Amino acid sequence: MSAAGTSEEIVFGTDGWRGIIARDFTFANVRKVTRAIAAYLETAYSKDKPVLIAYDPRFLADQFSQTAAEVLADLGWTVKMTDRDCPTPVIAYNARHLNTAGALMFTASHNPAPYCGIKYIPDYAGPATPEITDTIVANIAKASDEPPSGKNTDKISIFDPKPAYLEFIYTLLDVDTIRKAKLKVKYDALYSTSRGYLDLVLEHCGCETESFHTWRDVLFGGGMPEPKGEMLVELVEAVKKDNADLGLATDGDADRFGIVDEKGNVLTPNTILLLLAKHLLQNKGKKGAIVRTVATTHLLDNLAEKYGLTLYETAVGFKYVGEKMRETDVLIGGEESGGLSILGHIPEKDGILADMLVAEAVAFAGKPLSQLVEEVIAEAGGPLYNNRLDLHLTEAHKAAVLDTYLKNPPTEVAGIQVKEVGRKDGIKLYLEDGGWVLLRPSGTEPLIRVYMETNSPEKLQKVGQEMQAKIDKLAPVAA
Repeated sequence: MSAAGTSEEIVFGTDGWRGIIARDFTFANVRKVTRAIAAYLETAYSKDKPVLIAYDPRFLADQFSQTAAEVLADLGWTVKMTDRDCPTPVIAYNARHLNTAGALMFTASHNPAPYCGIKYIPDYAGPATPEITDTIVANIAKASDEPPSGKNTDKISIFDPKPAYLEFIYTLLDVDTIRKAKLKVKYDALYSTSRGYLDLVLEHCGCETESFHTWRDVLFGGGMPEPKGEMLVELVEAVKKDNADLGLATDGDADRFGIVDEKGNVLTPNTILLLLAKHLLQNKGKKGAIVRTVATTHLLDNLAEKYGLTLYETAVGFKYVGEKMRETDVLIGGEESGGLSILGHIPEKDGILADMLVAEAVAFAGKPLSQLVEEVIAEAGGPLYNNRLDLHLTEAHKAAVLDTYLKNPPTEVAGIQVKEVGRKDGIKLYLEDGGWVLLRPSGTEPLIRVYMETNSPEKLQKVGQEMQAKIDKLAPVAA
C-alpha cells in the first residue's frame, strides 16, 4: 500500500491501496482506481449484480465513496451504498449475502488519521487474492481519472447492512450461555465503525456494558485507531476500577480485535487465537484445521498436535488465511496482528465476532479470563515469548539485508542452531530449540520487520540484540 501521486505509483499491498488524504489519496486517484476495479468487474461479473460501497469514519471517506458510486453508475453498474460508516466484516458479509459483484471498502484500517484507503472485496466475502489485485493494478495505467458524466445516478441507492449481519452473528454465538453469565464488560470503540454494532451485540447478549468513544471523530481522539496497549489506557483503567470481567475494543474498520482481561492486562492476538481455538474445540465441539501466518505463534502448532488437527502456515496477510478457509474446513484462522475468523463465518477477519467469542469463552468457563489464558498456554507447552523489531532502513540497506539472508542465511542465532530455513514469506529461521526468527519487508510501510519467538525472556532479548547487530553491520558504507 504505497502512498501514491500518479498511476505508476498506485500499488495494492497486503490489503488494498492506501495513501495520505489530499496528497496521494485524491478524488482523481479514487476515480482512476475505481475504474480499474470496474474493468476487473467486467471480466468477472454480469451487471445484473450490484456493487456495494462502504467506508470507515475517516475524513472525506464518505465523499470518496460517493465519487466511486458515481463512477460505477456511470459505467452501468447498480450501486448500493451503506447508510453510515461500516465495519469491513459487515460489508464483506453483505457482499456474499446480497449476491453481489463484490464491494469497495474505503478504509485505512488501523493507520493514522491522515491516511485513507480503498480495497476491493469479492463476492466470496474475503480479501481479494493476488491474482485479482494484480489485474486491478494492471488496469490502473490505462484508467481515466476524469469526473463521471453524472448519468445513471438513479442506479445508486442507500441500504442498511446491519440487520443481516447481526442476525448471522447471533447464529455463531451461544447467546443464552452469555446471557446467563451476566458479564460486566467495558467497550472502547476508539471512534471506530464498531460503535452501534459491538455495543448492540453485548446488550443483546445481556452484558452489563459501559462504552467509550462511540462517536465519529476523524482524528480518532488524536491517537491511532489501533487496539494496542498505548491506545487502551482508559479501557484498562475502567476494567480495573469497576472489577469488570473483560474489556473489548476494535481497530478503525473493526476487523481487528483488542482484549483486556479482568486484571487489566492487554492480551496479545497470539494468546487470543490460542484461547479461542481451545474454546471452539472444548466448549462448542467444533473441528477443523488451524491456519496461522508465518509470523504467528507456534503454540498453535502444539495445540493442533495435541488435538490431532492439521495446521497450515501461510504467508503474512489475511488474504492467504482466507484463501485456505475457502479451500477446507478451518476451525480458526488468524494472524499475530489481530485478525481472526472461524469455521462457519466469512473468510475475512472480524473484530466484532472475535471480541464476542472471548466473552463467550468466559461465559462458558465461569472462570476469570486470566485463568483461562494461563491454562491454555500451559496446555500448549508454553509460555513462549514474542517480540517484533520494526527497522526503518534505507532502500539500499533493506536490499542488502534481504539479499544477504536469502543467499547466505545464518547457521545459528544467539548460539542456537538453525535447523531449517523457510522462504514462504521473507526468511524464517526455525531454531533447534523450537524458537524462530522471521525477517520480512513490510507490505504497508517502508521498513523491515523482524519477528521472533523463544522459550525464555533472556533468550528473546539475546536473539533481538544479535539480529539488530547483524542487520546494522549490513548498512551500505556512505560514499
